[in-house]
Amino acid sequence: MRLLLALMAAALLASAAQAAPGERDRLNACKAMVERAGAAQAAPETAELQKCRQIIKEWTLRDSRMSIDENGQPMK
Repeated sequence: MRLLLALMAAALLASAAQAAPGERDRLNACKAMVERAGAAQAAPETAELQKCRQIIKEWTLRDSRMSIDENGQPMK
């Protein structure tokens, strides 16, 4: 039983070490990508760029429904 718990704990730690970036980090990366694409103006619209635009749109809608900001402070 202890061996099983130890293996499960090790698996959990290993998966946490390989975790993807947080949602806010992904949003910031997408904002930067869209800005670079806008500055280039000649770059074709890629699937990755379209996905980033969708992520930004979803965050905008989500933030408009929240009463607190990302730091837990009330919105003004």
